Amino acid sequence: MVKTFGSKATRFGFGEGLVELGKKDNKIFVLGADTVSSVAINEFQNNFPDRFANVGIAETNMLGMAAGLAVAGFIPFVSTYGVFASGRPWEQIRTTICYSDLNVKIGGSHSGLMVGPDGATHQALEEIAIMRCLPNMTVLVPCDVTETKKAVMAAAYHNGPVYIRYGRESIPIITEETTPFEIGKAVKMKEGKDVCIVACGSMVYEALSAAEILEKEGISARVLNIHTIKPIDKDAIISAAKDCGAIVSAEEHQIFGGFGSAVAEVVVGNCPVPMEFIAVNDTFGESGSPADLMVKYGLKDINIVAAVKNVLKRLFFLPLQMIFSNSTLIH
Repeated sequence: MVKTFGSKATRFGFGEGLVELGKKDNKIFVLGADTVSSVAINEFQNNFPDRFANVGIAETNMLGMAAGLAVAGFIPFVSTYGVFASGRPWEQIRTTICYSDLNVKIGGSHSGLMVGPDGATHQALEEIAIMRCLPNMTVLVPCDVTETKKAVMAAAYHNGPVYIRYGRESIPIITEETTPFEIGKAVKMKEGKDVCIVACGSMVYEALSAAEILEKEGISARVLNIHTIKPIDKDAIISAAKDCGAIVSAEEHQIFGGFGSAVAEVVVGNCPVPMEFIAVNDTFGESGSPADLMVKYGLKDINIVAAVKNVLKRLFFLPLQMIFSNSTLIH
């Protein structure tokens, strides 16, 4: 069994991190968009009411206000559901914040499929893609509540705009206070030599579970927790490609443009190896329990195991294909 330390929703790590920052630094200012308690920023509001504003259902205005606060020397954090934090005010994020490289921190809560019964309109499955394509934007996808708190603390003093993606549903806690966290540096969760599973967010636990299943079948899988999608840890990915010879990426996000695409860009440009992708396959989600949705859309450990076996088959047959191709050319 994967070693865990209980379970808790990552949104609470975001809220806890803000409260801790607020106690230390009076430049921390938080903005909410009506969904204050559900995204766990209510404790900051209770503790520091003079550094908090609930703007209501006006996300574009909220990002504009955050930009103004950054210009005035504050370190503003905004938080609402990921689909509204990223999609609705995207033009303000792009032109007002990123173009000017302003020090605004954006919290995208309730992201991914595990927002569950709220359905497709509230399931943010595209925001890694639309955030990482923006110049100057840093994108963080922590794997549990402990790492989310660390991400908030690190983001506060990381110069420039930062997007932090986290969720509503309780998920296993797989890191400790002593687990290192540095923006741009992957964390090796498990050593392995036959294949590397690279994962972010909720899928890190599924990757570790898949690695345990594979180990029982004689397959040694390395697991990397890549909590920073941008700037991504190129060295860790290149090392994994060279050492293991095959990669499987896993994310709770659309298959196009997200985490897997970011990993593939590194692999193709530096050490091309066979790669498989675990992600939502170009479809919207639906209403349902988080557990059922993760099964339906193929985001479980068994799906990662199947992808590993597929990529290893490709790795095995690649030399034969090269031989066949070369012999064809000779004749």
